Amino acid sequence: MVGLERRMLLQPKGDAQLQSSKSDGSGIMNRRSFISSAGVLLASSSLHAAMPFQAKKGSPLPAQPAGKADHTLRIDSCSLEIGPGVTVETIGYNGKVPGPLLRLREGVPVTIDVTNASDDPDIVHWHGLAIDSLNDGAMEEGSPMISAGSTHRYTFTPKPAGTRWYHTHAAAYDNLKLGTYSGQFGFLLIEGKDQPAHYDQEINLAIHHWEPSFVPMVETMREESSNVPLTTGSDVGYKYATINAHMLGAGEPIRVKQGERVLMRLLNASATENVVLALPGHTFMVMATDGNPVPNPKKVEVLSLAVAERVDAIVEMNSPGVWVLGSTLEKAREMGLGIVVEYAGKTGTPVWKDPAPVDWDYTQFASSAAPTQTADETFILTFRDNGPKRDAKFDTWTINNKSWPEIEPLMVQQGKRYRLVFRNGSGDQHPIHLHRHTFEVTQIGKKQMSGLMKDVINVMPLDTVQVDFVANNPGDTLMHCHQQLHMDYGFMQLIKYSG
Repeated sequence: MVGLERRMLLQPKGDAQLQSSKSDGSGIMNRRSFISSAGVLLASSSLHAAMPFQAKKGSPLPAQPAGKADHTLRIDSCSLEIGPGVTVETIGYNGKVPGPLLRLREGVPVTIDVTNASDDPDIVHWHGLAIDSLNDGAMEEGSPMISAGSTHRYTFTPKPAGTRWYHTHAAAYDNLKLGTYSGQFGFLLIEGKDQPAHYDQEINLAIHHWEPSFVPMVETMREESSNVPLTTGSDVGYKYATINAHMLGAGEPIRVKQGERVLMRLLNASATENVVLALPGHTFMVMATDGNPVPNPKKVEVLSLAVAERVDAIVEMNSPGVWVLGSTLEKAREMGLGIVVEYAGKTGTPVWKDPAPVDWDYTQFASSAAPTQTADETFILTFRDNGPKRDAKFDTWTINNKSWPEIEPLMVQQGKRYRLVFRNGSGDQHPIHLHRHTFEVTQIGKKQMSGLMKDVINVMPLDTVQVDFVANNPGDTLMHCHQQLHMDYGFMQLIKYSG
């Protein structure tokens, strides 16, 4: 019954000791060892050569990169007033959350300087870009961590065009102030030649959950959590939620005029929570998912966004009034997950109406035809929960019964097409992200499809999803569940190019 309920509600989920030479077999230190101590910088010669100087309190800062960068980001602590009398202390970019909007041109090289003014090593991942491993921003691929007090320059040529985003890729484990639990995220828009559709106004909306804490996964929590996991043990719960920097009712509303076409770019920047959104009296014409145009644009009343997913949708403003754009779960709206949409000349209490429950179906935006190309090789990957290890508060996750970093990489050859069969053998949902590549979703359950290009796909409990990707970007490539809780506890694997 619980599994049925989670589908009908459209709610897809969103050891401390230093191991001085622990690696994944490729000379790259695993994230658990690194986060344990800043001194681990010297543990791997391959990392030592790539990483900036490790500054100590009171010591001179290292030399800055030569020349002026095109953009600059500063990782630092900040206070964020998300609602009347509600302030959260977090880490953000340039003192605000979300971080600054970065608009880049497809194919035009860019330099971005990131200064780490926080107390912990950190790193920035440029999510959805087909760039090199060194600049991608994942330690597991060999990207350098930015030590406290250091500045690191990222240099890359952004592609493909579309709605991307940037965020920290640091581990958190049981420190719920780090990683994507913090406010380190922002929109990264790569502008190409084509526009998704005609529109009069564009609005970027990023969803995030705040003040995480450890909670037992008991029946009462299942009612409160939008993820409704089926497993036992500890999980992460939240006190507040925001769209951009404010809770529902705080901050400025989205102001529109009757007859306008508004392009909404929506991003789920939560660490672990998937969301479902609606705007009563309106529909969303889905034009792109994860920044990639869909083969079959379609109007829907509700949007489902797993952790790290993006949706570009056109909303025609043809229902004058004052409305709530927010979560379909009442408890989530009470936490703040929503924003007011106000038509010109209209006042009053914002209105919410529950939409009819429906299944979220990726296939509605794709072609129903089978893929025209066949895969050169298939990898079958089964995900399971293996229970807590040692003194960990959370369960360990496995891919084919192995966890990061004790898991062999998938080996691919440049130019070949590969099929990844994701088999979810657990009772939780998993938004699977593939770095540095875009994949085509080819089958969900028994439904074949083609043309839907993404970099994150949510795999429902006990379901199977197939995706194809072309090995066209040589270099180490990370694949993982984008829930911070899952990736920290083993749910990662590298893809390596041979030769």
